Amino acid sequence: MSGGDKLPVLAFPAPSPSRPRAADPRQLARAAEALRQASEGKATLGRRDEGPPAPGAPMPEDSFTPVGIPRGRAGPRESGREGLSRISRIAAPKDAAARRILSLHLPHFAIERWQRQAARGGEAPPEGTPLALALEGPHGPVIHAVNGAARGMGLGPGARVVDMRAICPELRTAFADPRADAAALQRLMLWARRWCPWTAVDGADALVMDITGADHLWGGEAMMLEEIGTRLAGLGLTARAAIAPTRGAAWALARFGAPRAICGAEDLAMRTDPLPATALRLDAATVQLLDRLGLSTIGALRAVPRPSLARRFRAGPPEADPLLRLDQLSGRTPEPVDSPDDPPRFTVQARLPEPVIDPVPHLPALADELCAALVAGGFGARRLALALYRTDGEVAQAQAATSRPSHDAAHMVRLFEGRLDGLDPGFGFDLITLAALVAEALPPRQRRLDGEAEGAEDLARLIDRLSARFGARALTRPRPAPSHIPERQTLWLPALHLPPQRFAPRADRPLRLFEPPEELRVLYAVPEGPPAQFVWRRQRLRVARFAGPERIAPEWWRDRRGTRLRDYFRIEDHTGRRFWLYREGLLGDGRGAEPRWFLHGAFA
Repeated sequence: MSGGDKLPVLAFPAPSPSRPRAADPRQLARAAEALRQASEGKATLGRRDEGPPAPGAPMPEDSFTPVGIPRGRAGPRESGREGLSRISRIAAPKDAAARRILSLHLPHFAIERWQRQAARGGEAPPEGTPLALALEGPHGPVIHAVNGAARGMGLGPGARVVDMRAICPELRTAFADPRADAAALQRLMLWARRWCPWTAVDGADALVMDITGADHLWGGEAMMLEEIGTRLAGLGLTARAAIAPTRGAAWALARFGAPRAICGAEDLAMRTDPLPATALRLDAATVQLLDRLGLSTIGALRAVPRPSLARRFRAGPPEADPLLRLDQLSGRTPEPVDSPDDPPRFTVQARLPEPVIDPVPHLPALADELCAALVAGGFGARRLALALYRTDGEVAQAQAATSRPSHDAAHMVRLFEGRLDGLDPGFGFDLITLAALVAEALPPRQRRLDGEAEGAEDLARLIDRLSARFGARALTRPRPAPSHIPERQTLWLPALHLPPQRFAPRADRPLRLFEPPEELRVLYAVPEGPPAQFVWRRQRLRVARFAGPERIAPEWWRDRRGTRLRDYFRIEDHTGRRFWLYREGLLGDGRGAEPRWFLHGAFA
């Protein structure tokens, strides 16, 4: 190694005879490392002190061989790959084998999506024509993705289109659409939930799935990988998949390992040590620096003492921290699958032997199975989701909600009546799932002696069906609000989202209020009383009898400054009709001119 490649070493001044000699910082680092290993149970590695180093020999913590393996690190029985594998197994947490992560890499997703869309529109180029998707760069269009014919001619992403035309004059180009690619990858992520409930997008061309406990549904991990590869090949997508105990290991094996690699916790180090340092998801500058230091593989980097890596790389982001990436790969640092939403607790699915167009005949069996699971758990569904997985990689969904928890299968089926007609079946569905997105506790209740359902249940079913047919906002229910202003005392909210409760309005208030209150033209008013005659809707009305006033002051914490108080009167006109009107303001209150009169409601 050259002098520029060595790690910086701080020079300490020589201790004076009058002071006690300071401890060597490198010996302190070795002692701290030994203490940490002892606390983590690494003392069983059989590594003992070989005594002080020979005079003139470099310190083992800061010295590297040309291949990046520290001298004096491994004993004679733990040298090479065996020693590294044993260190990795001990450093990994005990539950490292409990998780199984699948990384699905789609290296040519952008160009293959474009080709598939062009084929649907009849604009696909002839077979064997070199094609490239380009993006605008600072000095002209830059290649974003190429097809197989262009790759065979040496073209690749990152190069300028004008330069590649000199190599391949027959190159055809089209503009890339990263937003459409991201949207298609998001839809593919939802479609991938046919294999497991935990899926997430991983970058611009990959998916990550937590398949823990789901592989047995497909006959094992090997059969699951074969199923995924076959399905994606049918969609025209090139895919590389790998399964490992950690997300970092699965990512590395999917891109740099053998096709359809399956790695266990016991052989994690053996399978990942030969991979290049790029497999740790490091940026280009960090990979170049590691290559200059002779650390070109994960195994070489794993053999470097942790304090040395921490001193050199801890100041950077995760993409520039090899120690953090090593911990994520080995399972020392957890890295869960960040799925956009949690999978439902209760879900059932029906795999069909061949695609179908109409999913309605399969709904009763799915509803019966879902309700059996809900009853066994003591729950009732509040929100249902029906997902239809199409053979072309799309997912059609329909949702329904209930006002009360329910595990009635027939009622669930009726909620989807007429709601599946607008779903596009494409070339057919081959997988149907019914899930309870929201479930609430529903203890068993004793029915009436005659076996009939309670009236509240019938009302809840009616609300559910009307809301499913006409929309949740079409059916409202009153709910009291904490206010003494009449128009603010009642809120009309969707009946589907409100729990059933008794609403008893005041007897001295009308059920019907005008919104907004209608202004009156007063012809003659009784002092401190209601108007004797007034005009409302071009009708002259004479007051026969009245009751009041009931004074309501404004809410100072809510109303604007200068809002006037109200005096409400219940009156009856000469024809027998009863109204509720009020006078806004008083003479001389300093908040306006003459008081104004309004009609606020009418009694039945």
